[in-house]
Amino acid sequence: MKQIGLLRALALTRKANKMSNQERIALQQRRLKELIAYARKNSSYFSKLYKGIDKDCPLSEYPTTNKADMAKHFDEWFTDRSITRDIVDSFMSDLSNVGKKLNGKYLVYTTSGSTGTPCIVLYDDTTINVSSAIGVLRSFARKEDMRLFMQSGGKALALFADNGFYLGSGSGKYQLRKMPWKKRKMKALDVRKSNSEIIALLNAYQPSMIGCYPSAMEILAAKQEKGNLHIRPAMIMTGGEKLNDDVREYLSKVFGCYVQTNYSCTKGGTVACECTERHFHINDDWIIVEAVDENNQPVPFGTQSAKVLLTNLANKICPIIRFEITDRIILHKEPCACGNSRPWLTLEGRTDDILVFGNGIKFAPLPLYAILKEVQGIERFQLIQHVNDRLELWLIAKNKQEQFAKAKQAIEAHLRQNGVDAKIYLSNSDPSADPISGKFKHVVAKKS
Repeated sequence: MKQIGLLRALALTRKANKMSNQERIALQQRRLKELIAYARKNSSYFSKLYKGIDKDCPLSEYPTTNKADMAKHFDEWFTDRSITRDIVDSFMSDLSNVGKKLNGKYLVYTTSGSTGTPCIVLYDDTTINVSSAIGVLRSFARKEDMRLFMQSGGKALALFADNGFYLGSGSGKYQLRKMPWKKRKMKALDVRKSNSEIIALLNAYQPSMIGCYPSAMEILAAKQEKGNLHIRPAMIMTGGEKLNDDVREYLSKVFGCYVQTNYSCTKGGTVACECTERHFHINDDWIIVEAVDENNQPVPFGTQSAKVLLTNLANKICPIIRFEITDRIILHKEPCACGNSRPWLTLEGRTDDILVFGNGIKFAPLPLYAILKEVQGIERFQLIQHVNDRLELWLIAKNKQEQFAKAKQAIEAHLRQNGVDAKIYLSNSDPSADPISGKFKHVVAKKS
């Protein structure tokens, strides 16, 4: 399989930017046929799954796939048949391999497992380079922000959970391994570190652009207002959580810069890029998004979906074709005032809560989530804050008492490091979604 290099990926992505809708959809459909034909031929799983299906039928007639299918048929899924679960697990058992290529060919990423068991996805060079090209050519909603970023020093800081094979941390480490000269212009910082450490590094580094969870950035904005933090980024690019309008305006006011987000996931890379109207325009030359109900039937434009079926046209080593994702979106067909003719969507993002303790100290949910996610043996969890700073941990685990002891130690240590002495106790209940909204939160603020 011939790989697409970075320069070629940039050229193809730039060319698609100038296409009409009709030309771009024709390109999308050609790539879809190539992907399905390649998967049929080289993946034993897809060869069996697509047996008897006419090669010219529309995408909607192909069966859906999901992470349970991938886990069950892992050794059959990949088009490089030398890849096995044992090989991948062995590679991932060593965290020093984050940002390195498996067998010198593939980056390994895992999802956060926000709805249960994480999903493992491999990226070949084409997938890596297409993702990079989209990031360079489409991720900035305003052209002037790219210019301001470069004029202010071009220093980027990624402030996310830096403790595993996640897309954010893994891609940054890969770039630094590939281009070590970027170390002065690119840094990654683990959002789980103490606030004092994060503030000290930010003050010393003075980033031109920050990538961060909105909830964590909101806490840093309060530190900036109090005078503990002194930074003037040219751009803030949030991710990993929904960026609410009130948080966006607050961050923009405090830091004096443009604040935006994009819609990304491990299975698809940057699925859609935000425009100045705050709409997510789908990168439909490389990605197909289907908004569906609980039974995988399409929902009308303007109607919120129960989930998404995602097809990644750039990834042929790990075919992602009509892959179920639990995000809830609304697809729109009306024109966007920004002038971008690509279809756009609105997204219902994660809604975990910021925890506020009795002494006024706040904790963003994602660092707490990241700590609990790394406790081996926990299948699902919820951390519930009650009055008097009591924390209740709801677990589904192989050995509840053993996993709870590890989780309790890790969370309490993190809280103490940031000036909070809170006690955690184990619940007899299992994690559950809100009975009214149907939303699942991992971190829930004070309950009476």
